[in-house]
Amino acid sequence: MYRRVVLKLSGEAFADPDLGYGIDPLTVKRVATEIVEAHSGGAEIAVVVGGGNIFRGVSSAAAGMDAATADYMGMLATVINALALRDALEKAGVPSRVQSAITMQQLAEPYIRLRAIRHLEKGRVVIFAAGTGNPFFTTDTTAALRAVEINAEIVLKATRVDGVFDDDPHSNPAAAMFDELTYMEVLSQGLKVMDSTAITMCKDHELPIVVFNITTPGNIVKAVQSERIGTLVH
Repeated sequence: MYRRVVLKLSGEAFADPDLGYGIDPLTVKRVATEIVEAHSGGAEIAVVVGGGNIFRGVSSAAAGMDAATADYMGMLATVINALALRDALEKAGVPSRVQSAITMQQLAEPYIRLRAIRHLEKGRVVIFAAGTGNPFFTTDTTAALRAVEINAEIVLKATRVDGVFDDDPHSNPAAAMFDELTYMEVLSQGLKVMDSTAITMCKDHELPIVVFNITTPGNIVKAVQSERIGTLVH
């Protein structure tokens, strides 16, 4: 089992499976239950959440919006998801903290690296919200950055497909999945694992990434326990 991990959840991990947007309480509860199970095994778990289920799901205005403004709105959406996940984790009996890169004292702690590490050491799940606090950086980059900062052993990227494929498996049934990839193979082939900034950061710090399917029950636990699922990028 990994000692300390960063779990990257996209906004779609919170969404209603049929609608593809919004927050579905049953979906959030299922994800939280798996995190609790993985946490009960002794792993220290930090979570980075996206916000696409809220912002992209309710507004088409982003297409013509100032890019920085749109990014800030997306950051606020991640805070909503983080609060929903914290609530589900707390109800399941696991103490949790939300740390936001944008200061909002009534809702979340400010992101402080040493405080986050201390929470993890005390057995709390830490949820990182609001991205890096800067526009033009994705939550994938946030996951890589926070993982390096808190000395995590791996980034676990939860998606809606089984791993990394050579083509879109939804549109091409013949697409082949990779069991392992190097960072350079991901960058040179333009594979859609994480954005290039995140991949480069993981490469520079020798931080492995596992891409796996969150819709398969038990996969979060398996990933934390270092069972071979999905695609390993190292």
